[in-house]
Amino acid sequence: QAMESGAGYTELQFDALRVEIQELLSLTSQLRSTVNGSEAIIERLHFQIKNMSTTVDQLETFDKHNVLGIRQEIKVLKAQQKKCEANQGLKPSQVNFGSCDHGGLLNVRGPNVVQLNWRGIGYTSGAWGRDPAPLPGKGGQYWVAPLESDRRAFNSYRLYSSYNDLLLSRNPVNVQLRSSSYTGQGSGMAMYKNYLYYNCYNSRYMCRMNRDTYRTQRTILNNATYNNRFSFSSGSYHDFDFAVDESGLWVVYATEASDGNMVVSKINDTSFTIEENWVTNMYKPSVSGTFMICGVLYAMRSQSTRLEEIFYTFDTKDGQEAMISVKMEKMLEKVSSVTYSPSDHKLFVYNQGNQMTYDVVFRPKG
Repeated sequence: QAMESGAGYTELQFDALRVEIQELLSLTSQLRSTVNGSEAIIERLHFQIKNMSTTVDQLETFDKHNVLGIRQEIKVLKAQQKKCEANQGLKPSQVNFGSCDHGGLLNVRGPNVVQLNWRGIGYTSGAWGRDPAPLPGKGGQYWVAPLESDRRAFNSYRLYSSYNDLLLSRNPVNVQLRSSSYTGQGSGMAMYKNYLYYNCYNSRYMCRMNRDTYRTQRTILNNATYNNRFSFSSGSYHDFDFAVDESGLWVVYATEASDGNMVVSKINDTSFTIEENWVTNMYKPSVSGTFMICGVLYAMRSQSTRLEEIFYTFDTKDGQEAMISVKMEKMLEKVSSVTYSPSDHKLFVYNQGNQMTYDVVFRPKG
């Protein structure tokens, strides 16, 4: 009240304004994580609060007009924030790792920037993640697989037995794909039960390498297009996209018969054969990347140099397709791969050479 009457005005400090703005930012960030990221009013509110914080920092003359104006804006934004809280009823579901007792992806939190890939800034395409089902005694089994500088060839990768080892570049295991028959291409790799799966170079064959024995196997992915035919929009030669979820191993690709639309296939990891196929109505080159959660395909697209959107789902249980909108902030323009880990509910993203993670928030069941 002293502020509004003008009394004691010279003792007012802008620190109080900054505290109020920071509280608003914190509350709005929590709100964003509990609702679908497409809620435009929440995104706009968050943007307005960030702009106000910048305005306060840039004020050079702390006069009564500026202070009262900022306070009035804060009141308006607080009212909008309370309205958003009142209108949203969804709360994130707490789900055990490996469980599908939820209603699907609701939102993502992040990014959490981990580090630059081990080969350096010039290796802008690739993938990374963790084996959600490692053999006993194998630890976390984190893997990092940058493509060569041509952004096509896959010749080597690194393994780490724990997250701390990865962060500290400690005790890495360097693996070379020496045989020309078993080198790879594209950034669609995934690791499952001690095998790294990838697209064999210059072919429609799937390859997998045992991380202990280095034994490599090949099997054909019938009718799959390859060599940059119907690649993802995020980069060249991303013809096969392997994925792991709570139910096992998958691969996403396109065929001429599907007119370039995405095909989802379930892989039997014991026999290394295809068990079942589903054809979607989503054109693969319109998608920047995919991942699977509980038998549901999620597709992404780029909205700007700093924003990615999860926009499409296909449920293999009933063949139902849906359009959604969950926004993902990113550091740089190109996301060359995204892999989901059911063992910690994280998305592992390779963003122009940078390794990042996002936490998945699930919708309540029912």
